[in-house]
Amino acid sequence: MAAKFTSESRRRLALVIGIGDYQNVRKLQNPQNDAKALSSLLQRIGFTTADQHLDKTRNQLQHVLVDFEDSIQSNDIVLFYFAGHGVQWEDQNYLLPKDFPDMEAADEKKKVEFLKKNAINAQDILNILSDRKPYAIIFLLDCSRQHFLRNIDLNKCGLNANESRSVGLTAMHKAGSLVAFACAPGALVDDRSEEQNSLFMKHLLKNLPTPNEDIVNILRNVTRGVMQDSNSKQIPFMSVQLCQNNIYMCEQADGKNNSFRWSETKVTIRRVSSTQCFSTATIIGKTNPRKKIRLNNSPQIDTPTAATDTAGNTGIGSFTKKVRKRSF
Repeated sequence: MAAKFTSESRRRLALVIGIGDYQNVRKLQNPQNDAKALSSLLQRIGFTTADQHLDKTRNQLQHVLVDFEDSIQSNDIVLFYFAGHGVQWEDQNYLLPKDFPDMEAADEKKKVEFLKKNAINAQDILNILSDRKPYAIIFLLDCSRQHFLRNIDLNKCGLNANESRSVGLTAMHKAGSLVAFACAPGALVDDRSEEQNSLFMKHLLKNLPTPNEDIVNILRNVTRGVMQDSNSKQIPFMSVQLCQNNIYMCEQADGKNNSFRWSETKVTIRRVSSTQCFSTATIIGKTNPRKKIRLNNSPQIDTPTAATDTAGNTGIGSFTKKVRKRSF
């Protein structure tokens, strides 16, 4: 009988980033706590690396990203997580580092150049990670918080407005990846300053340790929990273009007793079937098919366009290491 090949043969690598102590824009309470808790959990469920990086400047993040990219091998399962401020501008998502300047000071006609110089394009990160040809990429963005714009009218701007900017983030796609957002495109969530973790992270911590459960089902369970706790005011969103089935975050051999529980993990925190790639829309709120549960909420569907294989002209700056040039 042929040996069963499982993800235990693959390394699971994670890069976990949390930025809340912003120098020039509104500070956030949850991101540092979320990053610490997730990093600790991933280490406990068997990730080879799950480094946490808190309150990094743009230059520091560039170094971190290059080091992480260099560590990826072709058979790895890669998880990327970012919590902090995020901005959508002209259908691109930008992640804001600790030292991001006040955008209101920038010339209106030069906002794009301002973001390219001072923030990091999320699609560029996804593209560069994909270039390393990992087994799968899980890309989690918990950054659809109300950002720093002072103009209330701009903050109320919707996805279909004529402005080049909009609230929330826009959908992202890449073959071989799963991209999940804390809430639907164009929507916002509040930083839960009265709580230790964001609502999205609360349910990630609860569901990720489930042994031998596919990540798509894990995130469906997360979606259901967030919707229930928020009375459907917050609906997580994911776009799935995975090339493989059965992507486990917590792998366990058959018959092995599962003694892990998230409640047993103590984190010290201080408050201040296919070999062929497919592209598919994921119905948000869809339940695990093994559980007879149905939601009454209308599903939201992401209809992805063709994935972009290169960063094109959206690269932000450049960073050189070991004679290799990357653009984030």
